[in-house]
Amino acid sequence: MKPTTIDTFKVTDDFNICLAPTYIDTGLTREDKKVALKEVSKDLSKLQDKMYANNRYGVLLCLQGMDTAGKDSLIREVFKYFNVRGVVVHSFKQPSDVELEHDYLWRHYIALPEKGKFSVFNRSHYENVLVTRVHPEYLLKENLPNIASVTDVPTDFWNMRFEQINNFEKHLVQNGTIVLKFFLNLSKEEQRKRLLRRLDRGSHNWKFSPSDLTERDLWDDYQKYYQEAISATATNYAPWYAIPADDKEAARYYVAKIILDNLQQYDIKEPEVDDEVMENINSYKRKLSSEAPG
Repeated sequence: MKPTTIDTFKVTDDFNICLAPTYIDTGLTREDKKVALKEVSKDLSKLQDKMYANNRYGVLLCLQGMDTAGKDSLIREVFKYFNVRGVVVHSFKQPSDVELEHDYLWRHYIALPEKGKFSVFNRSHYENVLVTRVHPEYLLKENLPNIASVTDVPTDFWNMRFEQINNFEKHLVQNGTIVLKFFLNLSKEEQRKRLLRRLDRGSHNWKFSPSDLTERDLWDDYQKYYQEAISATATNYAPWYAIPADDKEAARYYVAKIILDNLQQYDIKEPEVDDEVMENINSYKRKLSSEAPG
C-alpha cells in the first residue's frame, strides 16, 4: 500500500468535494489490501488495550457518507481484532420521540466514549446539518422556538449549528476525547453499481429500499451540503478526512491507518506497576507456583 499519513486525505481550507478523489489505484490485489488492513487493525487493537489501562483518553470516530458508501462493512473489518469491551458502535437513525424532546446533540452526548474506549458513530450529529438541510421539514419535528414552518428558518441558522457543533467537539477534546471524522467519498456511478448489486443478489435484497432511489435523486443537494458542513467544521482539534470510497478494501485501510497514526501522537502508555508489586513479584510467583493444581 502506498504511504499514507495523517495528512494524506485531511480536509484543508481549499477542500472541494467535486475535486476530491473517490478512487485511488493502489496497485495491489484485493488480498494484499486485506493483509495490509489486518496488520494495522491488530496494531490498533493493541493500542486500545494500552488506552484502556491508561484511562485518560476516549476516541470518537464519526463516519459519514452517502448510502452504500461502506460504513457498516468498514466498521466490521477495521475493528475485527478489538476486545469487544473496547469499542461501541452507535447507528443513529431518525430521532425517536424521546430524543426529539431534547436538543439535537443530546442523543450524541449520551453515546460518547468512556475513557479508554472507542465510540463509533455510524452517521452522527452531522445528520442534523445534512439530511435536515436536504429535507428542511424534518427540522419542524424539533419544536424549536419561533420556527413553525420551513419559511421561519433564519438565514444564519445553519451557520449557528456549525458553530454549535464546533463548540461541542472542542469541549470533548478539551476533556480528553480524541475526535476524528471520516467522509467516505463515493462516486455516483459506484453507488449505482452497488444499488444494482443489492437488487441482483437475493441475499442482499433486504438492504434495498425504494427510498434509496429517492435520496439518490437528491445527490447534488447532498454534495452541496456535505461541502458546506465539512468545510465549516474541519478544525485542527477535530479534523475531517475525505476518504476515497469506491474501493472498499482500500478505504478500510486508509481509515485504520489514519486512526493509528493520530493516536500514536498521544502519550498513551500502560501505567507503571506499583513499587510494592515489583519488589515482591518473585515471591508472588513462588506462592502461585507452589499451589497444588486444581
